[in-house]
Amino acid sequence: MFKRLVTAAVTALLIAGLGACGGGGDVSDEGTDYSVDVDQDNGSVAEEPQPDTATTTDATVYGLRDEVRHLAARTTRATRPHMTRKCTTTTRRVKHTTSTGSGTKRRTRTWYSTEQAKSCKQVRSGTETYTRVVRPERWCVSLDNLHGDATQDDVWYQVSKTTYDAAIGMDRYAHMDFTPTASGC
Repeated sequence: MFKRLVTAAVTALLIAGLGACGGGGDVSDEGTDYSVDVDQDNGSVAEEPQPDTATTTDATVYGLRDEVRHLAARTTRATRPHMTRKCTTTTRRVKHTTSTGSGTKRRTRTWYSTEQAKSCKQVRSGTETYTRVVRPERWCVSLDNLHGDATQDDVWYQVSKTTYDAAIGMDRYAHMDFTPTASGC
């Protein structure tokens, strides 16, 4: 457990350090909905609106990391009918006939054979016990100041295990952005 925390902390520090080292190119002003492009040659600034990512369900969300929560899978023992395959073999008598000749010289030969048929079906044979999942395992992260809006606090998102591990390694109220798997927790 300690090794995971150290790995997550080192990863978070590397990400933060690499983000701080990036210079020039696109710089995002988090207080506005504009992307600021700084031209290295003449220092001019060109602004263009960014698309609103809060409306799409698979969009990246960002804010200040508030709380994290791990909900273990909840299971219970249950019983169900145990089904087995039961086959029966049936026989039936089949009549065969052939005819030779014509008119008054016509002869009919008749013989019988036995054919076997196999039919199978699923039948109940007692019960069996199994483990039923009542609630799957979930990892959740809560964000404050969602998308820079100070009125949107304590918004919970379900995230992947790797995002959860990264959130554990971060300080509380550190800037965090991720793509959630579902909303709510």
